Parts: sequence; structure tokens; C-alpha cells
Amino acid sequence: MSAITKFLPRNHLSYLVGKIVHWRGPSWWARLTIEIFARVYNINVGEAELPLDKYPSLGDFFVRKLKSGRRPVAESAWVVHPADSQISEHGEIHQGRLIQAKGRDYHLKEFLFQENAAEIYDQGYFVTYYLCPTDYHRVHSPVDGFIRKVTHVPGELWPVNKWSVENVQDLFSVNERIILDIATEFGPVSLVFVGATNVGQIILSFDKNFIGNQLPPMGENKSVEYQDPIEIQKGQELGMFRMGSTVVMVYSEGFRALYPGKLKLNRYVRYGQALVWAPPPT
Repeated sequence: MSAITKFLPRNHLSYLVGKIVHWRGPSWWARLTIEIFARVYNINVGEAELPLDKYPSLGDFFVRKLKSGRRPVAESAWVVHPADSQISEHGEIHQGRLIQAKGRDYHLKEFLFQENAAEIYDQGYFVTYYLCPTDYHRVHSPVDGFIRKVTHVPGELWPVNKWSVENVQDLFSVNERIILDIATEFGPVSLVFVGATNVGQIILSFDKNFIGNQLPPMGENKSVEYQDPIEIQKGQELGMFRMGSTVVMVYSEGFRALYPGKLKLNRYVRYGQALVWAPPPT
């Protein structure tokens, strides 16, 4: 099935799917589709902030918030994971290249849409988080800091499943993405929302002017540098995917120099869990 995706109108199809799943039809229809979806993907509905009959569409349930306290943020950690997800790749950054899959990598310059990205993040570290339909689909800040800049790069909407990651050249650099540049005490950090097939939209919680997957697709790049950077705290909500996709975290050498042997890189993680336990040296 994945191999034939190249022949489909991925952007238009994804836009349509987004509209369908967020259609607010009869309440019985919303409840039925939500119950089927939850059963198929084995979702813990007890974590949802609201009872199932309070969600007016499957899409609204998909981007549900969680009950308070369900994802405690590791207070003793100074960096946490940003999403409920599977870590598909991670590693050090050398000569501006990141690993996409075994035998396949991509350039940081094109991915972050930043000319000097290779210099800024050389000897740094990256972590790729894959969100499947089962997962909670809001993304949270892994660090305390200030959002200095947001860049929206329209692009393709290839799936981000195993087949695509292994077969589509520069997948993460050709797919649509929204890039957050964050200043922290240990150096710059980039958090990247990567779009995918059937991701209806990427939406930011702190700036409603940025919305992914709008028609007509493949529009102009959009970038905003905030005169007053937006302060964020570890665990604070940053945005959401209206269907599953990928988040890539990019950390500078200043981060990597502080964590030797202290990373918590389990295959499956939840937002708020510690990535680095040890506090930075004073």
C-alpha cells in the first residue's frame, strides 16, 4: 500500500481526510466513530479529559486533552520528552547530517530551512519521535526557554511510516513542517512538527497564525521572528497534530556536553518523562 502512495494526491487527500474526521454530524455518529476508533487502536479512554459523548467529532477526540495529572512532568529533570511516541532514531549530528533510517540520512540545512544550521548544531544531538494513531497527539515543550522564531515550510505529505522513512529520499526535508527555534540556557534548540499523509493540520497553541496543510498546497514559506520572545516552560503545550506524524528535536553541542551517559531513550516514551535526569552544572 505504501508504494502506491506516490501516485496519490497526498496533500489534497490529507486535507479532505482532515475535514471528514472533524465533521460535526449527529451526536450518535460521533460517539460511534470514536468508540470504534478507540477500540481498534486500544486507546485508554479513561485518560481523556471529557466523556466520549462530549466530543462532537472523531477529530476532536483525536486531539483530546488529558485529565489533569495523567502526564506528570519530571520536575527533577531539566529536559523531558515532548510527546507520547516511539523513538525511531537518535544520534549525534556530524557535518550537518541526521539519520533518517539505516543507510539514509538528510541535511540539517534543508530540514530546518536555515543556512547556518550545520554550524549551529554541529556536534549536537537529535531525537526523532513517531506518533501513531494510538498516541495522545498534543506536543509539549521539552525545555524551559524562549521561542524566538517560527517557520512554516509547506511541502509534500508523504506518510512517515517505516516504508516511507526507508525509501523516500530526504523525507523529513520534503514534507511540510513547522519549525520552532527555542533559546535555552544550554544553547539553541529546534522543535520540528513534520506533516504526513492524512494529517489534517498542524496547529500551534501559542500562535494561531500558523496552520499546516492549507489548500492550495505548496504555498510560500512563512517565518516570524518575535520581537518579544515567547517564554515557555518544560511540559507546556506547544501544538497538536490533527492525525499522526513526527516530531524531531534538534539540540546543540552545549546540550550534548552536559548529558554524557545520562539520556533516557526508551523505545516508547510519554511526554513529560525525563530525557536527561541530571541538572546542568552550576
